Amino acid sequence: MAQEDPNENGRKPQKEAAGRSRPGRLARNRVCQLCKGEFLFCWTCRCGFAMCQACMNENFWTLSCNGIQWQCPECGDLNGYGNQ
Repeated sequence: MAQEDPNENGRKPQKEAAGRSRPGRLARNRVCQLCKGEFLFCWTCRCGFAMCQACMNENFWTLSCNGIQWQCPECGDLNGYGNQ
């Protein structure tokens, strides 16, 4: 049985599916729950609440007190901005 040789990173090469840019992840649009627009990127909470970047900028100071985390208006859970 033949084994796959690891690449220069020491990882096994991933087989890419036809028509997808990143293996294992499908691009899908999300609907902002505030403005009801459809966007490729939305800030999302684990509860499923999604907010677009424009709505996040508009409501920034009501959702965050320190600029590092934002609080979900639905469940009250804290989520990071990814800047830590």
